[in-house]
Amino acid sequence: MAKILVVDDEASIRRILKEILENEGYTVDTAENGVKALEKVKEENYDVILLDIKMPEMDGVEVLDKIVSMTDTPVIMISGHGTIETAVDCIKKGAYDFIVKPPDLNRLLITIRNAVDKKNLVVKTRQLKKEVDKKYEIVGDSPAIRQVKEMIDKVAPTNARVLITGENGTGKELVARQLHEKSNRSHAPFVEVNCAAIPSELIESQLFGHEKGSFTSAHKMRKGDFELANGGTLFLDEIGDMSLSAQAKVLRALQENKITRVGGEKEIPVDVRVIAATNKDLKEEIKKGKFREDLYHRLSVIIINVPPLRERKEDIPLLVSHFISLICAEHGRAPVTITDDAVEMLKNFYWSGNIRELRNVVERLVILSNKKITVNDIEKYVKPLMLN
Repeated sequence: MAKILVVDDEASIRRILKEILENEGYTVDTAENGVKALEKVKEENYDVILLDIKMPEMDGVEVLDKIVSMTDTPVIMISGHGTIETAVDCIKKGAYDFIVKPPDLNRLLITIRNAVDKKNLVVKTRQLKKEVDKKYEIVGDSPAIRQVKEMIDKVAPTNARVLITGENGTGKELVARQLHEKSNRSHAPFVEVNCAAIPSELIESQLFGHEKGSFTSAHKMRKGDFELANGGTLFLDEIGDMSLSAQAKVLRALQENKITRVGGEKEIPVDVRVIAATNKDLKEEIKKGKFREDLYHRLSVIIINVPPLRERKEDIPLLVSHFISLICAEHGRAPVTITDDAVEMLKNFYWSGNIRELRNVVERLVILSNKKITVNDIEKYVKPLMLN
């Protein structure tokens, strides 16, 4: 059950609140002043703090300032001398709510329940973010991958457009996500568009949206990915497969920071950082007349080339360990280990599908092997299925 700290200089109020909250199933600690409260906050992880304002030594507003700087625990201010100005000031400083003494019991319990829900949501969100961060982590310490990481660290804080090149399966999306997460836009959306997966006749509607009735199946207005990514990052994956007509509109959007929905006339301003990726040689595509040279120059302010796995084989042990950990968690499996000679055998494969292929192989081994992956497992479950 949730743990609550009650801070009040009046012993009777501390006792009454403690009894009421414990009857509701909460675990309750008390503190008679701000100094003791701060000591307890340093030692314990509370779900909610009830904080009086008028106290000796240190008043509640000062204590609130210090608690907000220490933790994200919701703080409910309680005072018998409350004014609207005081309440507004406390909320501005980060209090979850303000309740006047003597508190209405029903309102107090509802406020506490909502505050606990908020704390739980914050904890779950933080945990999910850690899981997402781990999923999109760039693993490796080879010179080739260190160079990629250094480029990300230099470029991410800027608004410069980036073109990510590399073979299929090398991890271009991971680079794009790291550029977003380490940028000043990380609080805003990261919107990914796979240009190769969307039919050419639909790509413009996908990117720029459409107005109701602009074509047969346009039953209602739809915002495009440029609008959805406003303030954040738009990742155009496999941009080499985009139609020439869509390329022209993307170029215009990059030049003017404005888009027009399909079937519309109104220009809509957008603030989007565009990151593009391709497994094609765009210079060759330009020669063939399949890619616009002016768009290439707009996109390639910074070029980051992601090396194939065969050029960073020393990273395979780290990648295998990383994938085993992720996959065991995903499948609810007990931790699996792998022998050194099995890892060495994996290093000697060509890996035409790069990291994507390696991950799939590790997943197969985790599912089909016992608690320890051995050379015999690789001979049985991997080698016969390799394409080279």
